[in-house]
Amino acid sequence: MLPPVAEVYVVWHPDDRSGAAIASGILDHFHGTPFTGLIGGAVEVYGRCHGWRGAWDAPRPIPLPGTPPPNGLEVAQLVAVVPVLATGLAASVERGAGPWHAYIEQIIDGHWRAPRQVGVFPVILHKTALDNTNLASTLGQFTAVGGSPARPDDEPAILDICRDLTQALAQFADPANRRLTIFISHTRNSGEREAAVSELISLVRSTIRGTRLSEFFDASTIQSGEQWAEAIRRNAASSALLAVRTDHYANGLWCQEEMLIAKRAGMPIVVLDALDRGDERGSFLMDHVPRVPVRRAGNGWQQEGIIAGLNRLVGECLKRALWRHQQQLARDRPDLAVSWWAPHAPEPTTLADWLVAWQAKESHRHSAEGRILRIIHPDPPLTRHESEVLEQLTALAGLPAPEIMTPRSLAARGE
Repeated sequence: MLPPVAEVYVVWHPDDRSGAAIASGILDHFHGTPFTGLIGGAVEVYGRCHGWRGAWDAPRPIPLPGTPPPNGLEVAQLVAVVPVLATGLAASVERGAGPWHAYIEQIIDGHWRAPRQVGVFPVILHKTALDNTNLASTLGQFTAVGGSPARPDDEPAILDICRDLTQALAQFADPANRRLTIFISHTRNSGEREAAVSELISLVRSTIRGTRLSEFFDASTIQSGEQWAEAIRRNAASSALLAVRTDHYANGLWCQEEMLIAKRAGMPIVVLDALDRGDERGSFLMDHVPRVPVRRAGNGWQQEGIIAGLNRLVGECLKRALWRHQQQLARDRPDLAVSWWAPHAPEPTTLADWLVAWQAKESHRHSAEGRILRIIHPDPPLTRHESEVLEQLTALAGLPAPEIMTPRSLAARGE
């Protein structure tokens, strides 16, 4: 329905057999949640390995700016090339000539001709491939995703590769190319649980420090002399929110404000569910966001849940960036006349805030008659009961029932 936003091309030499497993892992990652909820073409993954015209040849060319594919197909707004750096590729490039050498040179040239449209994000499979080789002088200048193997026989973990690549794409899609910052939203318990909560927060912070992500943590990020309340509000509106929900989190006024600010700003949110005894009533402000459980293991906490939560949050950051690109691409499409491109499925908290702003913008109109209120958000769709509550809100605002749809329901509707 729209031109492609991001295309990922994984490039590996046929002699580097592990390259196929890396490509498969990246493909599975970007075909999974949360990216399936976007309009088709938001992100796609392609492999480049086998010779295009024969076993002796390099793979099929990658569509880059200036070298578009045939038949009038459009080049993606963002092209990410993921070369797998291993001994087979190094040997083919080492000769300084030949199809594979020219292929890598084309990738480098495409990047330097359009650095904000073509990104190079290598994966290091064999450290020896970068030992005073031609491959090191060409692709070794780019920081690898997934890190570098500690020992020659090690291979980078596919989860680390996918998280780093997702983060890199989210930053690449940002015109300012800002580093992703994780806002750690938390509360401090008193009594016998205080030590356990502090331990959990420490583990969350140390896990973030083991990635390429940045953090906002009030006790250490806010500087002396800075207005702390303003700093919290500003960062909650511009960072990805990781809510560490312990027993008293839902009742914390600042926790509620941080969540509310992030939701109204359309920022990515993931809740780490670390409830022990539970809370009295919860809060409707805390719902309608992805939730990942974190459980205790003996005398400590399981780090796997924290890693899963961070990976999900990074995915939500890229999802938001791609969704905003698709909103821009749809500006000149009359069949996609949308009142609100909601970055997340609307809920009373966000719909009420948006309605106030929308009515103020539309105040020059004398009547609501004939106005169409169309809201589109990423899949999955709302249930009938959820939609009924939102329709009640718009009715109270004197507006017709909104058309709330997702990419799938929009496509199913037809012209």
